[in-house]
Amino acid sequence: MITRNLKEIQQMCGGTGLKEKYKDTIITGVSTDSRNINHGQLFIPLIGENFNGHDFITMAIGKGAAASLWNKNETMPDIDFPFILVDDTTVGLQELAKSYRNQLNTKVIGITGSNGKTSTKDILASLLKTQYKTHKTLANFNNYIGLPLTILSMEEDTEMAVLEMGMDNFGQIELLTSIARPDAAVITNIGEAHLEGLKTRENIAKAKLEILKGLKPHNLFLYYGDDDMLKKEIENISMDYEVKTFGNKPFNDYQPEIVFINETGDSFFLKEPSSPTFFLPMLGEHQVLNATAAIAVARYFGISFENIEKGLLNVEKTGMRNELIHGKGFTILNDSYKSNPSSVLATLDTMYSMLGYSQKIVVLGDMQGLGDEEINMHKEIGLKINKDKIDYVFTLGPLSRHIAESAKINLGKDRVASFDNKPELIKKIKEVMIPNSLILTKASRALAMEEVVSALMINV
Repeated sequence: MITRNLKEIQQMCGGTGLKEKYKDTIITGVSTDSRNINHGQLFIPLIGENFNGHDFITMAIGKGAAASLWNKNETMPDIDFPFILVDDTTVGLQELAKSYRNQLNTKVIGITGSNGKTSTKDILASLLKTQYKTHKTLANFNNYIGLPLTILSMEEDTEMAVLEMGMDNFGQIELLTSIARPDAAVITNIGEAHLEGLKTRENIAKAKLEILKGLKPHNLFLYYGDDDMLKKEIENISMDYEVKTFGNKPFNDYQPEIVFINETGDSFFLKEPSSPTFFLPMLGEHQVLNATAAIAVARYFGISFENIEKGLLNVEKTGMRNELIHGKGFTILNDSYKSNPSSVLATLDTMYSMLGYSQKIVVLGDMQGLGDEEINMHKEIGLKINKDKIDYVFTLGPLSRHIAESAKINLGKDRVASFDNKPELIKKIKEVMIPNSLILTKASRALAMEEVVSALMINV
């Protein structure tokens, strides 16, 4: 993690006001949370809609903060403590991360996309780790605060960093890529997420393509080549990069061929003469595409096929994404972190492919952020659920009620129900469950569907 004296920190973040006697004070790491700050860290108090980190400076000092950034417009506490003044502490955090990244020799890979970016990040980091000291975005630290914190947590001798970049509107990826300055950029796909703010898939593609504004010339740009709309947008951009594509269609530079997919994982190879057969212990055909993207980047940075095989077997997965949880007499396919139409259909396909279960129950919550067509998109999901491969469909929330109503057309009223609260939903699941059931849980983050998972695991 970043270790600098305060004179350097002040220069790096564009601050002022540090007292001369504190210029040689060393900070090790940064924190924006006064509750979890570690001894010797720089405290960066952020201001949000419902909080002001400056109110917690006393707590931060008590926990061991060595210094603090401070917004010039906030009242200074009457204490003798190392403060660096900035116009905006969030911008100060970003500028500090940008400066630190520029001081390191680390190769950075930026990954964005509507679906699959977290899994692609996890897979790629595992591949790179076989030959390089590698750092990756933890949890969901992929926004204007999380990405700078991820960079600042890197050790100085980090050789590779895999950084996830999220967004919900124009300008956000441009900010992140300007901080990260990637040596390779990946777009996993363009889906329906963020339609509420961006209105069209074309706009989503344009927003994702902002990642190129920070990509260094002549370096790798990899994208999902099966998406005709994305390809069309790319044709309008002047490209000074090494452009490669991945996907299922034969014109792609990296095309996988699936050998088998089952509950243990995915077996596949790439359609090129030297490719071995790989095994990825992750669920679903969509993970094969994520792995293909990761392999393409790994090969660009010189990772051998032998090490790629090893890396695929040791992926450290981020939780609540196609996570298989075994309970007493039942199994949960927990994909509770987020939801949109394309990811729901991909997860349903995964569930269809999982054999040997006595019963399959689908539990879907609202898909948020879809814009004007959100009701129709929920209805379409219900119509597309395969009645021959699913026994029950239960939904949670007002939007997903439309999934239930459409699902009744094919599955019938007795096999479908919608709920407005979790206790009633959980009660119904328990009523219909039989031994050796498989239960899928999926919803947008705000619905906290993992609470349903926890209740089933504890009480069934």
